[in-house]
Amino acid sequence: TSTSTYRASSGQCQPPTDPRFHDLFMRSREAFETAKMQVDQREKSIDDAVQSADITLRKGKASKKSTRTLNDHPPVPLRVQMLTYLVASLLAIMGHVRDSFRYFFPSAAAVRREKGYASVVRDFDDFFHRRFYRRISDCWNRPINSRPSGIVGVVERFTPDFNLTIEETGKMIPAINLGSYNYLGFADEFEYTTNEVLKSLDKFGIGGCGAPEEFARSQPLAELEKTVSAFVGKEDTIICGMGFGTNFASIPALFDKNTLVISDQLNHASLIAGVRMSAAKAKVFPHNRFEVLEKIIEDAIVFGQPRTHLPYKRIVILVEGIYSMEGEILNLRRIVEIKKKYKCLLYVDEAHSIGAIGQTGRGVVEYCGVDPDDVDVLMGTFTKSFGSIGGYISGNHDVIEYVRCMSSVSLYSEALSPACSQQALSVFKMLLGEDGTNIGAERIQRLADNARYFREGLKCLGLTVYGEDCSPVIPAMIYQLAKIPKFSRECLARGVAVVVVGYPATSLVTGRVRFCVSGAHTKSDLYKCLLIIKEVSEDVGIIFHPEKIRPIPRP
Repeated sequence: TSTSTYRASSGQCQPPTDPRFHDLFMRSREAFETAKMQVDQREKSIDDAVQSADITLRKGKASKKSTRTLNDHPPVPLRVQMLTYLVASLLAIMGHVRDSFRYFFPSAAAVRREKGYASVVRDFDDFFHRRFYRRISDCWNRPINSRPSGIVGVVERFTPDFNLTIEETGKMIPAINLGSYNYLGFADEFEYTTNEVLKSLDKFGIGGCGAPEEFARSQPLAELEKTVSAFVGKEDTIICGMGFGTNFASIPALFDKNTLVISDQLNHASLIAGVRMSAAKAKVFPHNRFEVLEKIIEDAIVFGQPRTHLPYKRIVILVEGIYSMEGEILNLRRIVEIKKKYKCLLYVDEAHSIGAIGQTGRGVVEYCGVDPDDVDVLMGTFTKSFGSIGGYISGNHDVIEYVRCMSSVSLYSEALSPACSQQALSVFKMLLGEDGTNIGAERIQRLADNARYFREGLKCLGLTVYGEDCSPVIPAMIYQLAKIPKFSRECLARGVAVVVVGYPATSLVTGRVRFCVSGAHTKSDLYKCLLIIKEVSEDVGIIFHPEKIRPIPRP
């Protein structure tokens, strides 16, 4: 990979020459500058308050510098850890006993390895699926027969054979949707977006039937690329038809064998898979441990590459805007300081943050008051806040042109369909107020208000809640394996659809329920959910902080 390509990314982005997008680019720059000033003022007031408190403290006794970070999590209770490991061990033992029994006394349902042939599946994965996951598989893959709105219709299912087969009853369960990524609620039907998408379908059809480099780069797709570039303050953008594939297909083209990628421990699977597919060397730093990140960078600069000790041509820091399992917002300012100190490159995944945070929805860059020129590559998706599908990579023109030529995104992947491109494009216009309404700005503010309200309500229940106030991703800890499916089933039975997460997506003892709030929810919806969650939490037994229980604030 050309080194000059990456050096170009550190320069200041130039505004587009097209007058339609030049104004949007300049408005975006003003928004970023305003956000930077607001964050600077907020941090100054906090520093002044801390300094004042420190002086007061020193009058009484010497103060000690705290090393605790904002996002430190409470430790998993020892009793919970022991019970979780005990249950997992018993399940594993009983699973092996049943496998041994089935080997000698096979049943019609048992799948035996044909003599002389290897098993198609891997041993542990197959064992885990049959003896662990299948028991609770009804908690996932639930079909819906409605839009992923604030209220969703979940298809009722039943199993006659302990989840070996799951059949539909033909009935629908109406439920408040706390599982979809429909952060701003634009997956709902809006007159503006619906009309624009229908016009696009009439003119361009459903699919492009080819790769973007061939004849599948439709007019809505081309306009969407320019709109995204101007919105996030970058020169150019390439769009992929799949959110996961955006990282998976683009990263191998960007990182060569002379690149060191330093990845946050909690990065998404698409980032991990993309780095593995590349030729780059990779190291992982513990989440939010910036002193460890600096130590890794220093060692890489001093000692160079393994065995040869040749210097790395580039060191890339790989992070996310909002961590989807933790609900935490990236401390981008601190990352940028480290990046500038050691002259590294920075790749930020804004899949969950673009559209969802920041005063105008411009993501973690705006939320943290950072100049977009300080982030070399910005990645985001349209599957969350925009009610569509696909993702984008934004950066300087030379970098994006290189990705277009060298990655499978534009060479082998199906182009994002015109209708999906138009859906995302129409939402961008609503966020910018170009539809003639202020619905976009209202939805951004409502999402922030809903996130604060719901997170505070969960804390009032005595639950262990991760993440930050403005984050629309709100995890509450369940911990124990047996309680994960019970919580999901009991919530659905009471009319609340949730997503529960366990091993291997988390560690064995950190299972959780991940609530996703939306701008489509009303405070009344969320209050009703909190009352139901209170009842289920007491029944399941996941209230780990009874001393913090207090009345839920009414809307």
